[in-house]
Amino acid sequence: MSRFFHTRYANLVPYTAGEQPRERTYIKLNTNESPYPPSPRAVAAAKEELTRLQLYSDPTAKALNERFAALVGVGADEVMATNGSDEILNFAFMAFCGADRPAVFPDVTYGFYPVFANLHGIPYTEVPLKEDFTVDVQGLCEAAGTVFLANPNAPTGIALPAAEIERILAAHPNGVVVVDEAYVDFGAESCVPLIRKYENLLVTQTFSKSRSMAGARLGFGIARESLIRDLQIIRNSTNPYNVNRVTMAAGIGAIEDETYTRENCAAIVKTREFCTHALQKLGFEVIPSKTNFLFAKHPKIGGESLYLALRGRGVLVRHFGAPRLTDYNRITVGSPVEMERLLAAVKEILEETT
Repeated sequence: MSRFFHTRYANLVPYTAGEQPRERTYIKLNTNESPYPPSPRAVAAAKEELTRLQLYSDPTAKALNERFAALVGVGADEVMATNGSDEILNFAFMAFCGADRPAVFPDVTYGFYPVFANLHGIPYTEVPLKEDFTVDVQGLCEAAGTVFLANPNAPTGIALPAAEIERILAAHPNGVVVVDEAYVDFGAESCVPLIRKYENLLVTQTFSKSRSMAGARLGFGIARESLIRDLQIIRNSTNPYNVNRVTMAAGIGAIEDETYTRENCAAIVKTREFCTHALQKLGFEVIPSKTNFLFAKHPKIGGESLYLALRGRGVLVRHFGAPRLTDYNRITVGSPVEMERLLAAVKEILEETT
């Protein structure tokens, strides 16, 4: 870093994104992208909007917000479009946390939570997952602060039922509970209906996974109007044109083709279940998943060794070096052909290992 970099960021450890290698072609199962292209309607709408790039995007995202609100069953003033769900999470740390209001989240979860907390100088408490990697709901209930909960959790893939999240909401009547539903469309129960009951609930969702728009960067916050107004103040104080014209158009196109989304999600879930059973037959322990990825380990080969061996065969998965996670790898559910290639590579590696 330069001598001009402010000392308040001297110890900041940035988020580590998944590999995006360019030196060769890989079967890319490391960043939880969809194996399917975006909706043809989304693509057509995006192409048409390219002719208007000389104009700023609508800072209110009115048309997009109205369509998304109708999709999830809330009012247009109860949603806010953002540049990926990472942006709405960042806004939530800024709006609802501070030196006197710490953040609270599990110790094994989405890696951006501690980054956002450190970026903004917010103290935080990490509540350890239980031995089986399930979230310690009682621990989150007892911890003081603004709760951030990925549901389903990452990288484990385990989902809590809405009734358990209600326990957390009820335990924090004077603080916001943020439920990050990046993977909710793959079999988990959404908490969006609970905004009618709890004024302290903020739900975040993304178009990166189930709607095949990771490269477009589109996310949403869903909450009571009062919380959305708070977040709009933050948005308008940082980047009022946060969602570009092409992404807005593609988002509307995707919403208008919900059947396409549901069919892709069903296909991914089917492939997920097939791959889970296939890995288990090969001796893997696979954590039950409600996401578009699997979290698995094998007793005969370490997580890093398997990751490197797969990488050498042109298959990328995600390995985490944290002590509790190092035996595991996170494997994105790709197309059936991609998963067959993965399984064939794994079989070769295990045969060489034994």
